[in-house]
Amino acid sequence: MTGSGRSLLRRSMVVLSLAALTVAGSVMVNTAAGAAVPLAAGVEDDGADCAVTLPSSTPSNAMLPDPFTKINGTRVTTKADWRCRREEIKKLAEKTIYGEKPTNATVTGTVTSSRITANVTANGRTVTISASVSLPSGTGPFPGVFVVGGFGDTNTIKAAGAAIINYDPLAVGKEGTSRSNKQGAFYTLYGSTSTTGLLAAWAWGVSRLIDVIAQSDGRVLIADRSGVTGCSRYGKAAFAIGVFDQRIALTIPVESGSGGVSAFRAIARDGGAQPLSSTYNEQPWLGDAFGGYVNNPNGLPVDTHEMVGMVAPRGLLILDNPAIAWLGARNAAIAATAGMEVYKALGASSALTYTSTTSNGNHCAIRSEWNAPTTNNVKKFLVGTGTGATGGISVSGGAPDMSSWKNWTTPTLG
Repeated sequence: MTGSGRSLLRRSMVVLSLAALTVAGSVMVNTAAGAAVPLAAGVEDDGADCAVTLPSSTPSNAMLPDPFTKINGTRVTTKADWRCRREEIKKLAEKTIYGEKPTNATVTGTVTSSRITANVTANGRTVTISASVSLPSGTGPFPGVFVVGGFGDTNTIKAAGAAIINYDPLAVGKEGTSRSNKQGAFYTLYGSTSTTGLLAAWAWGVSRLIDVIAQSDGRVLIADRSGVTGCSRYGKAAFAIGVFDQRIALTIPVESGSGGVSAFRAIARDGGAQPLSSTYNEQPWLGDAFGGYVNNPNGLPVDTHEMVGMVAPRGLLILDNPAIAWLGARNAAIAATAGMEVYKALGASSALTYTSTTSNGNHCAIRSEWNAPTTNNVKKFLVGTGTGATGGISVSGGAPDMSSWKNWTTPTLG
């Protein structure tokens, strides 16, 4: 944990009178009500020091891969093992799905009550990324939720006590470009022919803004109490942001569809969901390497249930819309159900909530049914005062039959 991360965490602990213990690279705290609350890690990637040797190839597998089996074939047996197993999954996901999210930048910047500005230097070039800030009522410092592309229930989030950070992903990675001529701040630094897709580039941008929050005096925003949300393609972004930065304490992807939470293997068997070929070709959201798996998702060494597991034990609230077949909500439910096994193994099942039960079928609507879970999760994982219920999977039409997807068992981790 960085020095700034330690000071911010100590401040949160003093204010809330909390007792802490370390679990899988994150910090668990107990509120006055006695409920265990996972906080974010103080670093972007807690397993960066883990030595990972990627295989040159992996066998085809029609089932969802076992998140608890390491690359060398042995299984995870302790919670401490998960830190480096998570790093293996991260590296495999970068190699085959998203493209690399670089960490070689130098970052400076400022945080005010109205804006975050990050000056990012890499490869001899410098870009500036900024985001506007809207604070809730009360006295700071505040947790902040990055609202990607302006799509999020900002009123509910602010009422729960978190600041809104309006993040424009298109300034970091533009849509409408070819894969050989990607544009935006990320590609200015790493090249227009970078094989990294937009989702990883957008995630990189948020991480650089969090760097600036972590460097600040902590009077406005708290770096290790950051959240993220977005809907549709920005829901895909919100998911990727939470997956790849462990300083994100709460991730809320909304109707993220193909390329988001939905399991790739399940999409391929779903005649109504957006096909993988469409997702890959509509925009360069996914990394260039994913093109080799568009017609062969069974060849992927990982799937999105393991991205769900990468978020554990941090807060994850997945909001889905079953009324639009193109969004493939059932496929996200499959990923969430399998990913819940990682949360269970880490003793954090109350940190993952999935719901697709809603009466409003409009895409990216602000739904009254989602007010309570959003409020409860923001208060619990960001503000630190929540006592409302979180955790569990509620699927419209009933739980998916996981016997078609899962042939592995969940270990009891010491």
